[in-house]
Amino acid sequence: MSETATLRINRERLWHLLQQLGEIGADASSGGVTRLSLSEAELEARQFIVHLMKDAGLTVRQDEAGNLIGRLEGEITGAVATGSHIDSVIQAGRFDGPLGVLSGIEALRTVKEQGIRHSRPLEVICFTDEEGVRFGAGYFGSRAMAGSWDEAWLELTDFSGITLKEAMERANLKPHKASQAARGRDEIKAYVELHIEQGRVLEDQEIPVGIATAIYGHRWLEVRLRGRADHAGTTPMKLRRDPMAAAAEAILAAERIALQADGVATAGTFQISPGAINVIPGEVMFTLDVRHERLDSLAEMARAMESAVNRVADERGLEAAIRIIDGADPVQSADSVMAAISASCGTLDIPEHRMICGAGHDAVVMSGITDMGLILIRSKDGISHHPQEWSSLDDCEAGANVLLHTLIRLANDITQ
Repeated sequence: MSETATLRINRERLWHLLQQLGEIGADASSGGVTRLSLSEAELEARQFIVHLMKDAGLTVRQDEAGNLIGRLEGEITGAVATGSHIDSVIQAGRFDGPLGVLSGIEALRTVKEQGIRHSRPLEVICFTDEEGVRFGAGYFGSRAMAGSWDEAWLELTDFSGITLKEAMERANLKPHKASQAARGRDEIKAYVELHIEQGRVLEDQEIPVGIATAIYGHRWLEVRLRGRADHAGTTPMKLRRDPMAAAAEAILAAERIALQADGVATAGTFQISPGAINVIPGEVMFTLDVRHERLDSLAEMARAMESAVNRVADERGLEAAIRIIDGADPVQSADSVMAAISASCGTLDIPEHRMICGAGHDAVVMSGITDMGLILIRSKDGISHHPQEWSSLDDCEAGANVLLHTLIRLANDITQ
């Protein structure tokens, strides 16, 4: 790797492309970007990506699920892939997703321009609908590629009643062929994604780049506590069956459980009935978002929180109903890919910092069919999914250079 030690991406070109893409779907008043999957703005952005891939000298195709794939051929089978997405949440920033796609294109362009040898093919993938905002479910493109496409998704509707099937047809896709996008480990040897951290860990450590050792799994719990609605003034404290007080106690218990297990837990939504200032609530519903890097610890956290809720309800004479409304298992980064990322950081004199990734990405799904790795870069103030989302040019460059060297190492079967 000594002959490529000085190799770098074109930072000004990458930054310019980030700003260009950020103008597609931009709101002039807020500065936010809205590019919902398969919307007019996202379809325009897709054409922008196709143009960039071709201009970089890549062979470009669109698979049956709408994933855009740019490829540099190699000498042996089993591609090394990178990528992310360009669809966004409503009023998003300019880095979440696009940084991974554009850095991937820039990395492959650099390999092509400099004539760098790579035994394995290199690919950059722009996945369809990672965010899941428009149709209420996400990872459509990566799930199709990983062989887990579900035909039932075609009947999901957006805010205007348009189905996913209709949206795909409007984008000149054939919805019932989406499952044909499936690929296996023999086709993709490794997948490496570059993404903004969307948190404050790297900023707090004053480090530009992080290596994700794992991506949190999660369980979403919906908790309902039923007591008795009574007059706030005429009901003595000892006669109350107050689900709000019980909810507060249960949430504090969840916090303690998360701290002890070295995981995280968040009470994100609350509904109180009847919701009057002078009425003791009769029913409270709240949710708990529970996350951990280890499956056994995640399961134990969820069980402990259910037990805490039931204990509090019993002590206060309440009815409790708990159900899991969503969940995903944690995934571990592959040792071989982490080693390649680590070695690349060393080549570039970037401190190695291993960390847990708390947000989901297409990398989660791709880990089901290949060795996965995730490179994170610093997010200013940890802000994401917001117009103020920001990562500096220096940090974007650092992440893209780590990605470039990682891809070259993996494509030549060099991990140390």
